[in-house]
Amino acid sequence: MKKNQQQILLAIAGIIIVGISIMVGIKVLMPAMTPNEEQPGAVAELPKEKPDESKDPEVKEEPKEYVPIVFIGKNDTGEEVYKVVKREYDKNIDGDKLRFALTTLIMGPKQNEKTKGIYSEVPTSTTVLHVYDQKDKIIIDLSSGFVYGGGTDSVYKRLFQLIKTVVRNTDKPAYLYIDGKQADVIGGDGIMITQPLSENSIGE
Repeated sequence: MKKNQQQILLAIAGIIIVGISIMVGIKVLMPAMTPNEEQPGAVAELPKEKPDESKDPEVKEEPKEYVPIVFIGKNDTGEEVYKVVKREYDKNIDGDKLRFALTTLIMGPKQNEKTKGIYSEVPTSTTVLHVYDQKDKIIIDLSSGFVYGGGTDSVYKRLFQLIKTVVRNTDKPAYLYIDGKQADVIGGDGIMITQPLSENSIGE
């Protein structure tokens, strides 16, 4: 073999040895990528966020309750009729439902209702003395202010307002008392009342 050929072969062998050495060195200095490592340029997926169990559950707002109150007004043809209006009621604030209804009845219609011709014959001097809610009946004790003033027609109307309001706000038999005594006769003209109160307790 000629000398030049030997030198070429030696040079090629040297290059091969150097290349192998470089590859071995790279593997030693840069350990293989583990399965959990991300490839260059890959976007790591974030773990899904767990719901925060420490937060209070959503509180559902309870539906509003309304109490019917009976006043007097006119219908579309101009006839006088008993008008039912509704007042928002909250047991935690207003207490006993029937007492709230009676107190609201005595207070009378609101100003915007008055402008529509709605009025009441129940004297504002009336006081709810007691509302006894017993197992089988309810006793409504009003002050004597309820029966005075306005004449017979007014007394009839206020009685109907009271009765219609009461029967709409309780399912129990209700009895009307005035100053602690059962009211079977009302007013100076002696209006007779049958008890317990109902839509037919008095004649028109």
